[in-house]
Amino acid sequence: MQNAETMTVHTVITYDLGRTAPIVAQLALKFAVVLTVWHRRHHTRKALRALPDYLLMDVGLSRDAAYTEARRPFWRV
Repeated sequence: MQNAETMTVHTVITYDLGRTAPIVAQLALKFAVVLTVWHRRHHTRKALRALPDYLLMDVGLSRDAAYTEARRPFWRV
């Protein structure tokens, strides 16, 4: 089985069911995956914005770079 991060929706459906799922199920799963990614991005950027300067320096980011990244909308990579 592939790493969960690299699995596609089609792979998950095919692996779990042993056959291709109905199109509605595929769309619902794709929608759930997109929402999960957006949610993770939102919370990651929110946490980045809250990091103190010493931790930002530890990961090699300036306050300006962290602020720029944190201001990006969750739907943008």
